[in-house]
Amino acid sequence: MKKFFEDIKKDIKFKSAGPGKKLAEGGSSKPRVVQNSGPAKLHHAAPTEGAQKAGAAAMARIEGQPRPRAQTSQDAIRLQVKRELEAEAAAVAATEKEKITAVEGSSVKDPAFLSVTGVYFICPLTGATLTKSEREVHIKEAIFMRFEEDAVEASIMMVHTFNKDREKVKAAVDIINKYIENICKNPTEEKYRKIKLSNKVFQEKVKTVEGSREFLQAVGFQSIMLDVEGQEESEEFLVLMEHDPEALEVMKESMDRLQRGEPVRAQLDHQPQTFRPSPNAMRFELPSEFYNLTAEELKREQQQKSEAVEKNTMLRTKAMREREEQRERRKYNYTLLRIRLPDGNILQGTFLAWDKVSVLFQFVRDSLVDGWQPFELVAPGGHKLREAQELALNECSLVPAVLLTFSWDAAVQADISAALLKPVLLKNIQTLG
Repeated sequence: MKKFFEDIKKDIKFKSAGPGKKLAEGGSSKPRVVQNSGPAKLHHAAPTEGAQKAGAAAMARIEGQPRPRAQTSQDAIRLQVKRELEAEAAAVAATEKEKITAVEGSSVKDPAFLSVTGVYFICPLTGATLTKSEREVHIKEAIFMRFEEDAVEASIMMVHTFNKDREKVKAAVDIINKYIENICKNPTEEKYRKIKLSNKVFQEKVKTVEGSREFLQAVGFQSIMLDVEGQEESEEFLVLMEHDPEALEVMKESMDRLQRGEPVRAQLDHQPQTFRPSPNAMRFELPSEFYNLTAEELKREQQQKSEAVEKNTMLRTKAMREREEQRERRKYNYTLLRIRLPDGNILQGTFLAWDKVSVLFQFVRDSLVDGWQPFELVAPGGHKLREAQELALNECSLVPAVLLTFSWDAAVQADISAALLKPVLLKNIQTLG
């Protein structure tokens, strides 16, 4: 590149030297001396063919770009070339900086060193284990597959699962209930057994809720094109053919199921794991899913840890402390809890940060052979948790990862020497790294 622009400079200087002079034929071989009061000018040889081609290419490139009409001099050209070089250098520097930033920001913890590989969920319809991103699609597919077995149940699941606005769902269910209620009260009245799909109420309140039409068709309504008085073209109606009393009772039961329906939600997989006694029981490395923070916020939080120590030494009002504790609790979606048992073994599980304390107690109870016996769980600092507490785990400061201590209630401690884990858990016991 440097040689390329040196050739351009040579070419420009050559052209600026003025017109050449012809040598007289048969003249003297001695150079002719010209008297001039100004400084002597050196005449350079013409640029090489390669330099001329390179210069021509550069000039063509420059001419192809927009530039002020007044800039036609050699100085303007040189200035344009200089600007281009500076712009190219700046672009290259910016690209390199982006690459470096991307590399620095893409540092991800090695899964081999994580305390848990991730957060997983269980589909209540299929029993499949899913990641957070897989939940919605999998549940929708499972509900659609349900139509083959029970169209009424599947449509109820659609209504309550596919629609996030609970107020809209309630409004649609109330209107559908009115349709069916009118039919049951007036089974011989044909007008009550027809729903005009272009009706404003149906369009705005029922059609907009996914699964509502599927439910009506599942309970017996059929799509039929009917003539409308005063219109040339027919319109689509949902029509319920005349039903006997038993069929109407079944429809009322289906309506009751629709009103009591609940969204189908994947349940958090607690991922119970067991570990041998280890001095690393309090060492936690959590994946990013545990935090309700962006990568930048997580980095900022790490920087603020040292400030937190200093802040704890400051005098603060109770209201200030409560506000800070609330902000702290909202940082976490999940929590990883370990329970050290009397025999030294460690039980581990993943929980929602807003799970009640009773969920933790039930998890421990389900993991022990004698889980029906009364026991206690002690948090760091000696605070005893109460199963009857209505507090959430994050409200008890049990986030994002905590080691608890298990002990049998004093009334039964003499009869039980250790908290024996169920064989299915001991079968896969591991060693903490």
